[in-house]
Amino acid sequence: MVWKRLGALVVFPLQMIYLVVKAAVGLVLPAKLRDLSRENVLITGGGRGIGRQLAREFAERGARKIVIWGRTEKCLKETTEEIRQMGTECHYFICDVGNREEVYQTAKAVREKVGDITILVNNAAVVHGKSLMDSDDDALLKSQHINTLGQFWTTKAFLPRMLELQNGHIVCLNSVLALSAIPGAIDYCTSKASAFAFMESLTLGLLDCPGVSATTVLPFHTSTEMFQGMRVRFPNLFPPLKPETVARRTVEAVQLNQALLLLPWTMHALVILKSILPQAALEEIHKFSGTYTCMNTFKGRT
Repeated sequence: MVWKRLGALVVFPLQMIYLVVKAAVGLVLPAKLRDLSRENVLITGGGRGIGRQLAREFAERGARKIVIWGRTEKCLKETTEEIRQMGTECHYFICDVGNREEVYQTAKAVREKVGDITILVNNAAVVHGKSLMDSDDDALLKSQHINTLGQFWTTKAFLPRMLELQNGHIVCLNSVLALSAIPGAIDYCTSKASAFAFMESLTLGLLDCPGVSATTVLPFHTSTEMFQGMRVRFPNLFPPLKPETVARRTVEAVQLNQALLLLPWTMHALVILKSILPQAALEEIHKFSGTYTCMNTFKGRT
C-alpha cells in the first residue's frame, strides 16, 4: 500500500506536465474538429442575439437538426425560417426555461417531434440592470429562475438520454461577470456565478461518462440588445464582442471538446489579478476601467 501511494505521488506530477504540454501543443497545431452532421442541437433563447447566431453557426457547420426555444414567437419564427433557408431542418418551441414543468413538457414534445437532442446549449438569460435596493423582488426571482434554475431543468430533461446513447454535450453560455461582478447588475452577476458553479460541478461529474462532455463559455460584454446602453470607459481598448464571434468560438469549443472558454483571451489576466491583488487595488481597477459605473446608462431590451 505504501509503495502504491509513493508510485502515485511520482506519477501525478508527470501527468500534470504531460497534460500541460499536450494543451500547449494543441494551441499551436490545428486539432481535429468534431463532426456535427449527426447531431441534433437545442438552443435556449435561440430567437435573437447570441442564440440566433449560434443557430446560424451550427447550421453552417453541418448540424443535422436545430431546435430553438424562447418566449417570443415572432423572433423564433424569423430565426427558424432563416435556418431552413440555409438548408438545415429547424424547429421552434415556445418555452420559458424558468418554468420547470413547462421545460419537462416541451422536452417531451421535442423528443416526439424531432428526436433525441445530443447538444444542449443553455443560452437563455435575462438582466434587469438595477442595484439590490432598486430591484423588484419578482424581477430578482425571475433572473435566478431563468439564468440558473432553468439550466437545472433543461439538463435534467435531456442529459439522461445522452448518457444512454453515450453521446452528448451540455453547453452553458455564461459571462465573465460570473468571475468579476459589477454594480447595477446584481441579479445577473449572482445568477451567472451560480450557473458557473453548476457547470463546474456538472463537468467534473461527467468525467466517468463516456461520450458526454460539457463546455462553459465566459464572454466579455457582447453587443446585443440585452445589454443595450452599457458603456465602458475605454471602448477602443475594451471593445464589446460581436455575437458572431461568440457564436463561432462557442461552436469551435464544442467541436474541440473544450471545457472552458474565456473570451477574449485577455480575460485570463482577470482571473490571475483577482487571485493576487488586494481588494483595494481591484476596486481601483473597476473605477479606472469604468466597470464601476458602466450600468449607469443601461437601457436593456426595448
